[in-house]
Amino acid sequence: MNGFPEFSKESKSLLKRCLTKEIYDKLKDLKTSNGFTLEQAIKSGVENQDSSIGVYAGDRETYSLFSPLFDKIILEYHKVDKNKKHIQNLNVKDLEISESGIDNERIISTRIRVGRNVKDFPLGTIISKKDREKIEKRVSNVLKNLDGEYKGSYYSLNNLTSKERKKLVGNHFLFKEGDRFLKSAGLNRDWPNNRGIFHNKNKTFLVWINEEDQLRIISMQKGGNVKEVFYRLVRALEILEEKIEFSFDEHLGYITSCPSNLGTAMRASVHIRLNYLKDNKEEFQKIAQKYNVQIRGFYGEHSKSDEKIYDISNKRRLGITEVEGVQDMYNGVIAMIKKDEELGIEIEFNQKRG
Repeated sequence: MNGFPEFSKESKSLLKRCLTKEIYDKLKDLKTSNGFTLEQAIKSGVENQDSSIGVYAGDRETYSLFSPLFDKIILEYHKVDKNKKHIQNLNVKDLEISESGIDNERIISTRIRVGRNVKDFPLGTIISKKDREKIEKRVSNVLKNLDGEYKGSYYSLNNLTSKERKKLVGNHFLFKEGDRFLKSAGLNRDWPNNRGIFHNKNKTFLVWINEEDQLRIISMQKGGNVKEVFYRLVRALEILEEKIEFSFDEHLGYITSCPSNLGTAMRASVHIRLNYLKDNKEEFQKIAQKYNVQIRGFYGEHSKSDEKIYDISNKRRLGITEVEGVQDMYNGVIAMIKKDEELGIEIEFNQKRG
């Protein structure tokens, strides 16, 4: 990159909005203690002008050294003042959700995951092969010693056949090689070495190692029992935090590669079948905005929906607690189900009249 980057008129990224020539000149020659530069931080957003964020961090220090840019992006995305302390709440009892959760035939499955990175290691964008190997070994050894509901097996991606990998990805159990956004950020380097998946017998508890973040800790199951899924995750975190110290900041919460995941680094989601709301995009988006939820396609970010199935998740991560994030998702999904039912009755009524 030679000098201040050029952005297309179509680009709507936060990088484009927040990076001024003044900020660029101030930061362009700085390096973190791990050697991470501004050029590396903005590379994905410059190469992929349709990015929504456009920056990735290389280590915890990125957020302080390059704060003139990152603070602006964090404020724009999370709408949270950088001086506000991050508060945690993982108490399942504080959820205003019935014991059975979302008892509706439209709900296919529920998943709650958190991203974590190991303290004192660079993030995936610049991590060395040696450090990535250390993390895989350290984390997988901890996971292999879990018992009870969490007892399971670890599978290195290198040891899985392409057929096995494809099947696990198709069933939403395993991650695939990152898209062009992650590739530009350096997160696909040395793929698939020292990446892997741990899961328990029932595949209701999974841990991805060395994907976008060093750990993706996942609790999931069929149906809409949100409380059960959340409790399984909370208990797993308590167990893992006794063995592994994660990168954390009192203001930014859990440190992640992408600023959008800071804070709780949690994504609570359901796969839901919406028969009628899909044809009323304005109403769909209105509900999403009101309840701070995000609508994705069946196969995740940047994908289209399949067979009327959508992935609905909490959007907020920083400035709220884990309980509030799960509650956002639940409230949004309940509102969507209600609207979908209303639209169905209306369509049926009009058909009978016609």
